[in-house]
Amino acid sequence: MPVSSPAVEGGALAVEGTRIVGMGARDELLARFPEATQEEFGEAAIMPGLVNCHSHLELTAMRGYLEDVEDFFLAWLRKLTVARNERMTADDLRVSAAWGAVEALRAGVTCVGDAGDSSATTAEALREVGLRGVVFQEAFGPDPSAAAEQAAKLKGKVSRLRSAETGLVGVGLSPHAPYTVSGPLFELLAEYAQAEKLPMMIHAAESPAERLFMLEGDGPFAEMLRWRGIEWRAPKVSTIQYLKSLDVLAARPLLAHCVHADDADIGEILDAGASVAHCPKSNAKLGHGRAPLAAMLRAGLCVGLGSDSVAANNNCDLLEEARFAALASRAAGDRLKDGRMVSAEDVLRAATLGGARALGLGQRVGALAEGLEADFAVVGLGGAHQRPVYEPASALAFSSSGCDVLLTVVAGRELFRDGRVTSVDEDRLRARMSEIRGKLAEV
Repeated sequence: MPVSSPAVEGGALAVEGTRIVGMGARDELLARFPEATQEEFGEAAIMPGLVNCHSHLELTAMRGYLEDVEDFFLAWLRKLTVARNERMTADDLRVSAAWGAVEALRAGVTCVGDAGDSSATTAEALREVGLRGVVFQEAFGPDPSAAAEQAAKLKGKVSRLRSAETGLVGVGLSPHAPYTVSGPLFELLAEYAQAEKLPMMIHAAESPAERLFMLEGDGPFAEMLRWRGIEWRAPKVSTIQYLKSLDVLAARPLLAHCVHADDADIGEILDAGASVAHCPKSNAKLGHGRAPLAAMLRAGLCVGLGSDSVAANNNCDLLEEARFAALASRAAGDRLKDGRMVSAEDVLRAATLGGARALGLGQRVGALAEGLEADFAVVGLGGAHQRPVYEPASALAFSSSGCDVLLTVVAGRELFRDGRVTSVDEDRLRARMSEIRGKLAEV
């Protein structure tokens, strides 16, 4: 299942070192590489590694932790922030991120776009586990008078992160959201991102509360700023139009969520060359709504899939995310340009090549083709819940889950096989996660 080209029945992949050196019919590849070691996976799909283009791995320890505050997004954010900043040590955050990376590999995910306030520890965890990713250092600062100071702090953190970049783990920056970042700080960080050619991620147009904050200057986010003595004058336009007015879209950011984006907003995102991380399960669970996936695809927008944090989603299974994305769009009766509904192929593309392109990695990963890096997953298709298989794409998107993954490979290195992640001691990490749970349960 190359994604960038039609599926090959009886197909095979040839890998040498970190690269794909052949892709096509098995017999043809055996003739080209007669001395190669051969592996047979039976009834299975060999596909590009899944790309989770919006995650928060440092919050993996909070899976199921915030269920009692899900109806009020600001309270949800407050409890999360207290737990992370006051109860979790740097090593707790590293362990939490590493466990999230283990979960990702088990589900066939080979690359993440991860936003966090502790990106240095997340980057360390990714290197430890072997996962590919871009870590986006988050920036906060709603007070306009402190914009220069906050920008300087962010630049220092990013500079330290970049000094430890590797071929697998890159660095970006993430002004968190319009309700936590002032206009002047947005402008400074967008200029910095462009000057340094850094990828940028922003939570945008995510919730009804954010929409009320932008259009009317009211609601819980406005109350939060007033309580802190920070003046907020609503721009009375959508989040996307607001970001355009600040020249933030010129940095071509990856915009996470875009639940409340209309056709005009989608046009602005497209014109700017920006992209969207679609997180349908998180948006549904938090009651934020449903992003207009079909309209985005209809317009030709670059769309990837994201799990968001497991504090909001409860897992980072991208095959499940793809299924949910397709079904939610179909349930709403949305149609693409040719009149058809969102298909299995559409959401699998978003879960692989779409996410890779959204992260600026589309020339390296996201598809199976000669010369690309060998990031791929093998998904078994022989389960009782999958058979009979008429169309592999449909079987993957509508019948399969991360539990069906047999093998996960990143840059030619096998990291998950025979039910175990091979790069780390899962038992040790599992024990540490239990310790962290004990800490958080006291909050």
